[in-house]
Amino acid sequence: MKLWEQVLDCLEHTQGDLSGQELAQRLGVSRNGVWRAVNKLKSMGYEIEAGTNRGYRLVSGSDVLSPENIRRQLGELGSSIALEVRDSVDSTNTLVKHLAEQGGREGMVVIAQHQTAGKGRLGRSFYSPKGTGLYLSILLRPKFSAQEALSITTAAAVAVAEAVDQVTGKEGGEAKIKWVNDVYYQYRKVCGILTEASIDFETGGPHYAVLGIGVNLTLPSGGFGPDIAPVAGALFPQAPAPGTKTELAAAILSGFFRYYQDLPQRSYMKEYQRRSLLTGVEITFQEGEDLREGLVTGVDDQARLLVRLPGGETKVFSAGEVNIKKDFLARMRGEDL
Repeated sequence: MKLWEQVLDCLEHTQGDLSGQELAQRLGVSRNGVWRAVNKLKSMGYEIEAGTNRGYRLVSGSDVLSPENIRRQLGELGSSIALEVRDSVDSTNTLVKHLAEQGGREGMVVIAQHQTAGKGRLGRSFYSPKGTGLYLSILLRPKFSAQEALSITTAAAVAVAEAVDQVTGKEGGEAKIKWVNDVYYQYRKVCGILTEASIDFETGGPHYAVLGIGVNLTLPSGGFGPDIAPVAGALFPQAPAPGTKTELAAAILSGFFRYYQDLPQRSYMKEYQRRSLLTGVEITFQEGEDLREGLVTGVDDQARLLVRLPGGETKVFSAGEVNIKKDFLARMRGEDL
């Protein structure tokens, strides 16, 4: 445990003030070391009062997105995963892939307040402005086949949807899942999920997988850009209650690892099907050079999309890009067309 973590632990478990001398003696370090640790905590967002002949007092810490605050809500899971929170990274997925290549163990989690080069599906970028979202990636080393590992994304979507319900209280209705990996709230996309894997060609299974999740908590200053504004949304119209981001991170991790433990059994699948945004909706999809349309009738137990074509034939999709027909989401939001 780093010195600043030890100092934080002492301050959190002390009623009243702790002098620098007392902290130094308790931790076996110099008073200068304590001073540096306190300044480190302040730079991370912890509010610590300090006074002559009075010592240090932790005033506010529960709203800080930190490994310690997240672990408090994770129970036993908190001691089995490695958590790191950074202010800004290029991409949490890129960083965790690097850790994986360096031999990082399963369960490593990197959370960022800001991404300068967030990654989305099909080579797209994921808009990740500072302070308004939660961006995290998880290192996994699955023991099952590459085909089974595709379930990682669908399990994560259910975990995120349930976490969104928890922090919003479902005030805007339940969170829905747009096949295959987007979470919607109030008929706007609030979360994107990207799973990237390195395949072990000797075993046919994944050498590792990196699960990336990005959630919009609040609207960015100035709103979303014109390219995503018609679809993108956020969980809250303004800053949520203190501790919400920590609660959301813990709920996502807790839910995902619960499903991940028995992923081949797909214990999450009925919930994924129940939350399907597309069921009963007309969509368009690309098949070769042709743009086709159909009605989504559901999602099967393999997380494949079932689409009834105009001629009555049912098409089964296991991968691909589908689009909701124009104006459906706007109508569901009650917007004037």
